[in-house]
Amino acid sequence: MSSLAVRKAPSTAGATGTARSRPPLRGRIALVPTLTLVLGAVYCLLPVAWVVIASTKSGSELFSTFTFLPGTGFADNIADLDAYRDGIYWQWMANSGLYAVLGALLSTGVSAFSGYALATYRFRGRETMFNVLLAGVLMPPIILAVPQYLLMAKADLTDSYWSVLLPQILSPYGVYLSRIYAAAAVPGDVVEAGRMDGASEWRIFTRIALPMMIPGMVTVFLFQFVAIWNNFLLPYIMLSDDERFPLTLGLFTLLEQGANTPALYTLVITGAFLAVIPLVALFLVIQRFWSLDLLSGAVKS
Repeated sequence: MSSLAVRKAPSTAGATGTARSRPPLRGRIALVPTLTLVLGAVYCLLPVAWVVIASTKSGSELFSTFTFLPGTGFADNIADLDAYRDGIYWQWMANSGLYAVLGALLSTGVSAFSGYALATYRFRGRETMFNVLLAGVLMPPIILAVPQYLLMAKADLTDSYWSVLLPQILSPYGVYLSRIYAAAAVPGDVVEAGRMDGASEWRIFTRIALPMMIPGMVTVFLFQFVAIWNNFLLPYIMLSDDERFPLTLGLFTLLEQGANTPALYTLVITGAFLAVIPLVALFLVIQRFWSLDLLSGAVKS
């Protein structure tokens, strides 16, 4: 019996060592979301990497070299894009900047005021109004495009900057986020204290509530800026003068002409690469603002 026990002891120790060498089951399960996120990041960044690399290629290199091999024509592509129709590309970029910055600022202001009112005040029909806004969040923009065009045509505002700006001032999703954030960030006791001190409702909103809502409003501004910058359908319906086109619509017209003039493909790709740069820069700036705001909030607390 003792000899059998001695003989079985090494096999038991080996099994224990093998069990220790294997990663725990919980650790193996935790790898699944990590791998999923990595695959999602590759899926999202691969087209961006292609655009960056393709923008460095000349017209001949674009269709004759390996896809992810950098080319030698980036400087020439920039010069050709600048020379195309006396630099109309930069006019398109300026138009996109105007639509996105002004539209996002106005939309953020309307969303902040509306969300604060829905979160703070009690009035008849408040929940019904909020449910209608939620229905607007779920509604595809293409359904509203034609009615918006008819309204702008009735007001004689089509083919103008206002025809692209006005429909984007009210954002149901921005109002929804603002209400949720205002309800969480603005304590009711603080609002009541301001009223007891004799402050007007506008002063309470601008001096007390709005500073508390700034991080949420930065998020709303970012969402609206990206949505307006990338918007294609509304300008496509509203505008006919190409000098008022945003980048999305201007690059689309270049792409259509590229079917007959393949040399324009390099301009489209280079223009698409340059159009991404402002979005990346804005995100980096706002990300820094978020970090500073969280740090200042922690210090104050």
